[in-house]
Amino acid sequence: MKINIIEINKNLFDVNIEDKVETTHTIELDDTYHLKLTKGKLKKKQLILLSIQFLLTREPNTAILSSFELQLISTYFPEFENEIIVKIKELEK
Repeated sequence: MKINIIEINKNLFDVNIEDKVETTHTIELDDTYHLKLTKGKLKKKQLILLSIQFLLTREPNTAILSSFELQLISTYFPEFENEIIVKIKELEK
């Protein structure tokens, strides 16, 4: 599986996931939510990659919404924010 992230502007990203079926997703990530999760320790593209990887452990790429704000993930998966924060701490080691 290959994940490619393209920055459209500072808050909007296109994510292409190549798997059995190729999918494209547009993700919005504002500065406030980015800082809440990363405390500035990861760039936005890195946070989006971790978030997509999180989703792909729970559902196929074809089930991921084609367009959404990143914070919407926690609506479907309440553990999202905590798991991302833990993952970021692990990356710091």
